[in-house]
Amino acid sequence: MSGTTDGPALPEQIEILKQQLAQAQKLTALGELVSTTTHEFNNVLMTIINYAKIGMRHKDQTSRDKCFDKILNAANRAAKITNGILGLARNRSAGQEPTDLAQLVDDTMILLEREMNKYRIAVEKRLQPVPLAVVNGNQLQQVLLNLLINARQAMPSGGRIVIKLGLDAEGDMIELVVRDYGCGIPADKLPHIFEPFYTTKKGPDASGKGGTGLGLAMCKDIIEAHHGRIRVDSTVGKGTAFTLKLPAAKVVVPPGAPSPTPISWPQPTTGQPPVGTS
Repeated sequence: MSGTTDGPALPEQIEILKQQLAQAQKLTALGELVSTTTHEFNNVLMTIINYAKIGMRHKDQTSRDKCFDKILNAANRAAKITNGILGLARNRSAGQEPTDLAQLVDDTMILLEREMNKYRIAVEKRLQPVPLAVVNGNQLQQVLLNLLINARQAMPSGGRIVIKLGLDAEGDMIELVVRDYGCGIPADKLPHIFEPFYTTKKGPDASGKGGTGLGLAMCKDIIEAHHGRIRVDSTVGKGTAFTLKLPAAKVVVPPGAPSPTPISWPQPTTGQPPVGTS
């Protein structure tokens, strides 16, 4: 006996589930960040309180001015932390718009600074002047958070992460690279890392964070929805580099302003074609 079923068709159901999954991952990332940034925010508040007390004890104007400077700097940092969390929590825009990727990197690092310091990770930013990218800032920040947390977890004893921003050789796409010097990904696992539910992690690490296998698959979906590309190059024992290519907004560089420079990035190789979309 045949009949019709109520509700959305299968492709629509899949799209709805993808959106719900993306929202769940966003809330998970937000919860992890709140736990780390709460400690950092408390440190900022203690700085404000301590310098306020010092300023109240000292009557000379010079000492008070120094205390006011410290209080102002701490308050500005607190504002950046809260703005970063609120920016991730709210939906900036459902669409894509010209976005400053260098600023997005800085905003993301404010949220992760305490975690990186805690696990002895040095982060080096090599951000060249580039045009604005046509992206959804909220979604791209989720991708960047995922890649940076993965990079941190690849170096449990500490290490170095390099974030590089520049133009590709043709100059019509912006390249954003997250490079770690951690354990690397075995060659037999590399072709599968963008598959849903696939994970190379055995369970939670020392920070209590594990892998669901959903992160990189969702990153790939987000980048492709931006008409961009993502690839990974990795060597066991030497580290991993994720390269994002995103469309640049058509902007005119003002006379006298520095021109965007094509990116140059020595990628680790596996002896196999790069994984990802190209």
